Amino acid sequence: MLNHSSGTVRRLLVVGAVLATASLGLAGCSGASGGGDDDSVGVALIVKTNSNPFFVAMQDGAKAAADDAGVSLTLAAGKEDGDEDTQIKAIEDAIARGDAGILITPNGPGVNDALDKAREAGLYVIALDTPPDPADTVDITFATDNFLAGKLIGEWTAAQLGGEKATIAMLDLFDDKIVSVDYNRDQGFLEGMGIDTADPAANGDEASTGSYSGGDYEIVGNEATNGAEDGGLAAMETLLSKNPDINVVYTINEPAAYGAYQALQAAGKESGVLIVSIDGGCAGVDQVKDGIIGATSQQYPVKMAELGVDAIVKLAKGGAAPEVTDGLDFFNTGVALVTDTPADGVESIDSAAASEICWG
Repeated sequence: MLNHSSGTVRRLLVVGAVLATASLGLAGCSGASGGGDDDSVGVALIVKTNSNPFFVAMQDGAKAAADDAGVSLTLAAGKEDGDEDTQIKAIEDAIARGDAGILITPNGPGVNDALDKAREAGLYVIALDTPPDPADTVDITFATDNFLAGKLIGEWTAAQLGGEKATIAMLDLFDDKIVSVDYNRDQGFLEGMGIDTADPAANGDEASTGSYSGGDYEIVGNEATNGAEDGGLAAMETLLSKNPDINVVYTINEPAAYGAYQALQAAGKESGVLIVSIDGGCAGVDQVKDGIIGATSQQYPVKMAELGVDAIVKLAKGGAAPEVTDGLDFFNTGVALVTDTPADGVESIDSAAASEICWG
């Protein structure tokens, strides 16, 4: 296990950012310019919602990159996580403006037809954070390796249990639609735990009981949270009513994790329960420091947005198209496990180091 110092982390991130920017490719691709006057490049950033600090940080990163590059940036967001209609309208508006490209965290497959129309109109489309299904709906995705992010917190959880039975609550994103960020994190966590999974693109179809890498497990159930604090609270209440002995709580993101903690606290059950999550925002890192979240996988939304703006500007000016990371079907923007209780064999950084590179 490597527990990097904050200085080492900063150096690694700087090197990673330089390499990431350099690897934005040397293969030419067409892209229309637009956004107002003949010299400006128009870019639309369409996020899932304005209520999640992750997407607020992404917007801030895009604004800073746009200011530096002289880009005409238009921001839009769904009214809530899963709101496809508002995103479709924003895509149509970008086409009408003649923007050079779109950066989008898609709220679901309902936006695919609109994205197809944008590409047909000559816009370069980059997904951020959430790869669409199918992946080739967009030109490229800049994202966390969500499966790896889930796997890291699963490995950490298995190590912390030390052979104790795992009674698991699975707090997912949706129950009415299928998106890759949802099942990749869920399935990655289970694989990290050493639990056999069934369909890699489905949540909740694995055996409810069996063995993990350290002992026996029971999955109490999968509940949707919509990635929100109130959703996490309600989901945790539902699962506690089924089994009050839950000792492991997987959560799709940190707002859901904090909601789950509140439900556990109200039930007098927070002691001895391992809550794990994915995000790495400053609030979540503080919750690791305070012992609310045991471990979280940190991702980098600001980097996603900066690279996305840069890529579209380069293309609009006749430059190179970005390329996927070797061995993946997307451009990997990095992930790090954050915990103050490191586990042997699971590389991590502590909350002090993570607080220097967190967002939100």
